[in-house]
Amino acid sequence: MIFTPEHEALRKTVRDFVAKEINPHVDQWEKEGRFPIHDIFKKAGDLGLLGISKPEKFGGMGLDYSYSIVAAEEFGTITCGGIPMSIGVQTDMCTPALARFGSDELRDEFLRPAIAGDMVGCIGVSEVGAGSDVAGLKTTARKDGDDYVINGSKMWITNSPSADWMCLLANTSDDKPHVNKSLIMVPMKTPGITLSPHLDKLGMRSSETAQVFFDNVRVPQRNRIGHEGAGFMMQMLQFQEERLFGAANMIKGLEQCIDVTIDYCKERKTFGNALIDNQVIHFRLAELQTEVEALRALVYQATEMYVRGKDVTRLASMAKLKAGRLGREVTDACLQYWGGMGFMWDNHVSRAYRDTRLVSIGGGADEIMLGIICKLMGILPGKKKD
Repeated sequence: MIFTPEHEALRKTVRDFVAKEINPHVDQWEKEGRFPIHDIFKKAGDLGLLGISKPEKFGGMGLDYSYSIVAAEEFGTITCGGIPMSIGVQTDMCTPALARFGSDELRDEFLRPAIAGDMVGCIGVSEVGAGSDVAGLKTTARKDGDDYVINGSKMWITNSPSADWMCLLANTSDDKPHVNKSLIMVPMKTPGITLSPHLDKLGMRSSETAQVFFDNVRVPQRNRIGHEGAGFMMQMLQFQEERLFGAANMIKGLEQCIDVTIDYCKERKTFGNALIDNQVIHFRLAELQTEVEALRALVYQATEMYVRGKDVTRLASMAKLKAGRLGREVTDACLQYWGGMGFMWDNHVSRAYRDTRLVSIGGGADEIMLGIICKLMGILPGKKKD
């Protein structure tokens, strides 16, 4: 991509915000298992960082998606994975469909305050029995008068303990799985919503995650985004931005792992020589940096196509697959060169090792990405009929 002075100004704004408002506190927030999400989101909202590519009519900047990718890259300089993930939920997971298909009334009520940082959102798709298999979700929203009555549960919902609203995907009819779902905006203080205790996760410790239960939760049908039955299609489109954000967000975090490992290997000596002087180490670090550059090129290519209005399902799936696998490869290799220090909980690389593991699972597992890519390549076997 060709970056303009405006891109670079945004990049600096995000980088300065991270350096001043977030990174000095990350270690404390990781220990506490949460960060002051409303405070941080309000500061981000005041800088315009929560609505970069959202409509100006509702408080966004109205810029094309290349600016959002620049921000996603710079949010990758946060020294943990949980906080940028929470930001990504707000900007690229629970708001794209609302911004694109929601009524003006819904966008005034939910999108505008989300862009301003006055409200925190979450996305309700995954369930205990339906993670990557979105078509298999069981939560229902049945019509009753002018309302929907929602029953079911959602699992692994980032931001939910502090969220003001959820963009919920639920079954609104008994039709086929791809045409029976709708996206519904649900205020989290609605009677009948309860949450589990915070989930005890391997990584992403500073982001709040819980299971959310719906027991006869009543919301107006006007809270539905778009027409009934279009939820699956909208969620698939929403995944494009989610996956591009996630892949872009990995780039600088992986580069940081490589950089701090280089610094350590220059200082650490074994048998009288610096670790970095071992060919097996400096060659490997060069390989890893090359792979990160390849990921960056893939993300930029997908973004260019997305900005031009092209369907980037194939490239976004490839970028997401590559980011997840590279996250494992880079952090594992770098941790090895730290030796015993890499096995310490508070080590920068060991935190990245734990945090990046989610990228191959959340937002569609690696295997789902491979299935999508195979389908678009025309090599996925068809379902066998009885």
